[in-house]
Amino acid sequence: MAHLLGAEGISLDFPTKRVLTDVRLGLSDGDRVGLVGRNGDGKSTLLRLLAHRIEPDSGKVVHRNGLQVGLLDQADTLPYGQSVRHAVVGDVPDHTWASDPAVRDVLHGLLRDVDFDAVVDDLSGGQRRRIALAQLLIGEHDVLMLDEPTNHLDLEGVTWLAEHLRRRWAATRGAVVVVTHDRWFLDEVCTTTWEVHDGMVEPFEGGYAAYVLQRVERDRLAAAAEARRQNLMRKELAWLRRGAPARTSKPKFRIAAANELIKTEPPVRDTVELTRLATSRLGKDVLDLEDVGFGYGPDAPVLSGVEWRIGPGDRFGLLGANGAGKSTLLKLITGELAPTSGRLKRGKTVRTAVLSQQLSELDPIAEDRISDVIGRRRTSYRAGDAELTPGQLLERLGFTSAQLATPVKDLSGGQRRRLQLLLILLDEPNVLVMDEPTNDLDTDMLAAMEDLLDTWPGTLLVASHDRYLLERVTDHQYAVVDGAVRHLPGGVEQYLELSRARDRAAAAMPGTDRARSGATAERETPPGADRRLSGAEVRTLRKRAEAVERRMERVQDEIAARHVEMAAHDHADYTGLATLHDQVRDAESRLEELETEWLELAEQLE
Repeated sequence: MAHLLGAEGISLDFPTKRVLTDVRLGLSDGDRVGLVGRNGDGKSTLLRLLAHRIEPDSGKVVHRNGLQVGLLDQADTLPYGQSVRHAVVGDVPDHTWASDPAVRDVLHGLLRDVDFDAVVDDLSGGQRRRIALAQLLIGEHDVLMLDEPTNHLDLEGVTWLAEHLRRRWAATRGAVVVVTHDRWFLDEVCTTTWEVHDGMVEPFEGGYAAYVLQRVERDRLAAAAEARRQNLMRKELAWLRRGAPARTSKPKFRIAAANELIKTEPPVRDTVELTRLATSRLGKDVLDLEDVGFGYGPDAPVLSGVEWRIGPGDRFGLLGANGAGKSTLLKLITGELAPTSGRLKRGKTVRTAVLSQQLSELDPIAEDRISDVIGRRRTSYRAGDAELTPGQLLERLGFTSAQLATPVKDLSGGQRRRLQLLLILLDEPNVLVMDEPTNDLDTDMLAAMEDLLDTWPGTLLVASHDRYLLERVTDHQYAVVDGAVRHLPGGVEQYLELSRARDRAAAAMPGTDRARSGATAERETPPGADRRLSGAEVRTLRKRAEAVERRMERVQDEIAARHVEMAAHDHADYTGLATLHDQVRDAESRLEELETEWLELAEQLE
């Protein structure tokens, strides 16, 4: 694979912090890299350095001649006064870009609900963000660097983007580097993970699930001070192995290592005990929605005929496209809005708290120090069988003792979000509503938040486009579709299939204007893409996959045996060592080919 770019000993200091120290890394054709790390550790800065947007204090970043690098920055860079059409495709005539299937696919995936003739000044921040992403994706780039590309995308949009990046280039062409807190997206797109921490960049093979496994192995060798983080990541690994079925389609020889690490790990949540505690706090009745409807006037109905029973200890995830009515439904549940029809029955002991998308709840205490804010709250919080002080809660959510004197107004967005959650938990509500709770949080803090929620004895309602979070913290998923609430026994996958079916039905309706701005053109699919495999074909593919797994295990054993021979071999016998080394490289090459074959079979079975 051809080398695309490399960082040679780059270092960068900010006035109050060293961000990167002597970092050496490279990108080659075929690389799909996920950047993870705590907020503020330098992920976005590293992207901008690699894209030549900023220069390091020392060292250099070298690009191959003629390399085309596209960067999606978190900053809003769209110029004002332009139409959406001009911002995305420039002065290219309509008949030119509309005849390009790749362009139509991007517009359909990202801008199907955006008027191409609208002026960008009049659009929301989320729409402008999607326009910037579409503008980038229709370009010809050798390397794409994406900083939080899933922000402002609904679940369908995130799924489309993952699929687009997987098939944008051949497997050995192009490169992607992505910063995102969406762990499902990392697993779908990335084959390598770079963790940015303490001024260094540490590489891990594989996506998020593989990164968690390797990090747990690393943490097991760390000092006792790392014990808390080790236990948290072991719990995260247990979820990855025991959770969503899609994540279990990994080669058995790799699963064995993960199973060994988690064989004594208890289930993520003690559902029976949590339900018992929730019932004791809430009673039998929480919320019943009976034929509930709501509209912003007679000509603007949002919800109608909603039937939904929410009981003590229920953990429900809420799905739906942007504008489907999720936030409206949550406002009805919290009492912020009253239904325009039907009946909403609320239990007498219900105490509801909302972790909203905004942080305005912290405005009244903006001038106060964290220590003062916490000092006015209760002195303890029960998490499962443990009694925690507010200070211990702060530590679990990533705050240090040195930050206790920091005024709330000086906290970063991620720190403010964590403080918002902590204050809600200290108030001990019995119904918690979370509207897009992943905003501003990195993967470590998301794992810490999920760990706290695992011991929270109450009713939990989560609306999010983060598939990983929904599958991790909720037990059942519902969708807002056509103004009604629908249960999804098949979870997120069932919702996506329903969404695809609706798109196919809409595209097949007579008189559908597919050509309008290119944004509603149906995505092209290869012939036979929707054909289901017969039972005989499935059995044949499974047998082939099992045979490949057995061959992979034998090659793994062969590699291990060669390593043992090398360790015992006479170190002065350079010829013999070289022969053994060549045998190892040959075996590793055969293993890589077998892994590729296994993945191709697994994709066909899915």
